[in-house]
Amino acid sequence: MQINQLSVVVPVRNEEGNVAILVGEIDSTLKHILHEIIYVDDGSTDNTYSQLKALKMQFPQLKIVRHAQSCGQSTAVRTGVKAALYAWVATLDGDGQNDPTDIPKLMAAVTEGIDLVGGNRRASRRDTWIKRMSSVIANTVRSKMLRDNTPDTGCGLKLFKREAFLDLPYFDHMHRFLPALIKRRGGKIVSVPVAHRNRKHGKSNYGTIDRLLVGIIDLFGVAWLQSRAKIPQIVKDKEI
Repeated sequence: MQINQLSVVVPVRNEEGNVAILVGEIDSTLKHILHEIIYVDDGSTDNTYSQLKALKMQFPQLKIVRHAQSCGQSTAVRTGVKAALYAWVATLDGDGQNDPTDIPKLMAAVTEGIDLVGGNRRASRRDTWIKRMSSVIANTVRSKMLRDNTPDTGCGLKLFKREAFLDLPYFDHMHRFLPALIKRRGGKIVSVPVAHRNRKHGKSNYGTIDRLLVGIIDLFGVAWLQSRAKIPQIVKDKEI
């Protein structure tokens, strides 16, 4: 299955040092297909927005959506997906740690019936030991509870059908549970090994402990949603 049009959604908050490099990398990677790059500025207080506005002169396919106040990564992703023109959407983190050259790998993994392709950073992750350990623990617990068949849901690099995403139940932090939510909907998912790079500029907007505590609460919420799911089997009448 070939994807010829792609919307790329990048949520950012206070990433002024990373936007120019990443926009250029995304555009270069996708130069052979019709694409748009949607940056969602989630209430940045630095020069992220002015950097993005300046980049529009060089990259006319760049779209900018701006939140007046920070609403969190899940809301920023959803804002970008709602603004997307194309049927397939790729997301990646705005800190530059996801490599845009991995996007074609995800596109190549799409076959009939696939709704989401997720990146798996586990073999190449460039983070502190505490982040790596907390990620291993969180992924192990999540995988056993939700049975989502995904080794790394925390990777920001994902490719999915826009229609499928917008049909999911929306809540804060939902971006960490997309494979489980897609599976709950009856969709199919697959994971692809991807690179993970060191952050060059700025610092993370998310604390490890805060993220872990919130994730535990969300985990039980998603498990409850799974228990309430009903997937209807549609019966089609034969044509006479």
